[in-house]
Amino acid sequence: MKVVDIRKDGIDGIRKHENKEITVTGCLGERYIGCGMKDGVMHIEGTPGNAIASYLDGGSIYVDGNVQDAAADTMNAGLLAVNGSAGDALAYGMRGGRVYIRGDAGYRAGVHMKAYEDRKSILVIGGRTGSFLGEYLAGGIIIVLNLDEEKDITGYFCGNGMYAGTIYLRTQRPPVNLSDKLITRKVGKEEMESVIRPLVTDFASVFSLSAAKCLEGGFMAVEADKSKSYSQLYAAV
Repeated sequence: MKVVDIRKDGIDGIRKHENKEITVTGCLGERYIGCGMKDGVMHIEGTPGNAIASYLDGGSIYVDGNVQDAAADTMNAGLLAVNGSAGDALAYGMRGGRVYIRGDAGYRAGVHMKAYEDRKSILVIGGRTGSFLGEYLAGGIIIVLNLDEEKDITGYFCGNGMYAGTIYLRTQRPPVNLSDKLITRKVGKEEMESVIRPLVTDFASVFSLSAAKCLEGGFMAVEADKSKSYSQLYAAV
């Protein structure tokens, strides 16, 4: 496996080898790592800066540390797995692939995520999130596990303006300040087995967690109320 020291080789040194399997060391705020990456596997040690995995188009990126703002912005395909927490605007406009965050996410995670035909964006967060989770959600799946259970699972205004897709929360308490254009419901056994369990089991395997622990306690779904007027302005996905 090729080892790239970003302090010596810079972003250009990474791009020369990013379609293979590489380890990037010494990250301390460098931006745009893995942008548009199509193939290969990248292991990152340290704390990358803004916009890691933006436009990711098929490769896999594993971060042993936290990531900053705008991670996985407009991501198309592949995997971003962060063994730490994420800043604001995580997975903004994400169009496909999987983003797994072991810890918490900041404000506006999953804003305007999308789905089209067989391409579905997946965001799984092991901790909790800040306000505006899934704002303007247009498709895909967001799962928040709140494994430490120290605080409310989300901040304010979860799902504001969403009109497609589903947010799954491992809790029995509805989010605070929920819009009257949204509905909440308890997740039944069939949906649990067909949708949530496979994704959470995969998430748990990436971080060597107990899938049973991640799944215990029951889930609540947040979705758009299709009877409300603005949801009819958009095509169903």
